Amino acid sequence: MKNNEALRCLLCKKPKCSLQGCPVHTPVPECMKLYREDRLDEAGKILFDNNPLTAITSLVCDWRQFCFGHCVLMVKKMPVRWYEIEQEISERYLLSCRLERESSGLEGRRIALVGAGPVGIAAAVWLYRAGADVTLLDANERIGGVLRYGIPAFRLDKKFVNAYERMFAEAGITFQGGVEVGRDITLAALSAQYDAVLIGAGAERPATLHIPGEERALQALPFLKDPSTYGLGHKVIVIGGGNVAMDACRTAVRKGAETWIYYRKTYENMPANPFEVEEAQREGVRIRVFQAPVEVREDGIVFRDCQNETDPETGKVVTRILDGTDHFVPCDTLITAISEKPDWSLFAGSEPLWNESHWPVVDEDLHISVPGCDNIWVAGDFALGPKTVVEAVASTKVAVASILARLGVHPRDKETTEN
Repeated sequence: MKNNEALRCLLCKKPKCSLQGCPVHTPVPECMKLYREDRLDEAGKILFDNNPLTAITSLVCDWRQFCFGHCVLMVKKMPVRWYEIEQEISERYLLSCRLERESSGLEGRRIALVGAGPVGIAAAVWLYRAGADVTLLDANERIGGVLRYGIPAFRLDKKFVNAYERMFAEAGITFQGGVEVGRDITLAALSAQYDAVLIGAGAERPATLHIPGEERALQALPFLKDPSTYGLGHKVIVIGGGNVAMDACRTAVRKGAETWIYYRKTYENMPANPFEVEEAQREGVRIRVFQAPVEVREDGIVFRDCQNETDPETGKVVTRILDGTDHFVPCDTLITAISEKPDWSLFAGSEPLWNESHWPVVDEDLHISVPGCDNIWVAGDFALGPKTVVEAVASTKVAVASILARLGVHPRDKETTEN
């Protein structure tokens, strides 16, 4: 046992960290006990079976919101840093892991996974173990999705993503890169060729500011995919307050730019992991809050001040933009990272049923209604909108269980996907 933090864990019988804090209900006390006993391989298998991305989520997960924030010792402001121990156990296990069939319940069944990011990786592990012939399709040339092409290497070492690539190749899991579903092949065609289709592509279409001159801005996701191709100049402004914004500004700093974040609300409203905000500031990123962009010019941005007010009718605090407060801020490059949404062009030629919010109609098992195609499921961003990696894995667990049930796998055969 390397980390004495494990000795502080109370091994709760009803652990809030697992049952309330963790979207995938990681069995913390069980694995903590094994860790104390130096039974790391057993602990690693339990963690991997429950969450095939445990080595990654323990690094990029918002642990303050999840396990760490729900530890009973938070009452004393001394929560156990389980994520450190999870990372130690999981990294060791992942880098030497070999996939093996643990059930023959899906012999001869073919399943297509659209998107080779977190959803596709987790689903491939569970479905391969259940006996299915799995094919991953992705628009990128390599496995990983946001893990390879979105999260910077300084936050996530690519050795973790490479481990899945190696593991899948050894297991005979098929990967087809450079394939855009909706353009190169339709969902209807996939539905006809495979017993089940799971859509797990990420939210990659950036939201827009709807202000004049916006076309001059650089979008965060293309920038993060290959920062070396962009010249930023001396001063960079990043608009946004989420994890993508933090990744973009920290990457810009590493390229030598003076980097600022402008955000329309307060620090407390920033959806980014607070740890990532703190890291950005430690690295020299400066932050201005209560700033809303109203126009992008060739040499900078016009911002307007904001302030919080209490709505007299609802009693809720709302952020309002203040007229007459326009001011110009010069910069060489503007990067926008305000939000992302799924690329619905994936449904070209196979339109789903849409709800009033123009979102596909999805049932509680994440089965999606596509006329003429009764074997399509969604998970991750296509089911939840842009969320965290661990939340994407949690939704994948639901979808995979539904697929297994539809294909007639007995409960005993599904054990590895539900525990």
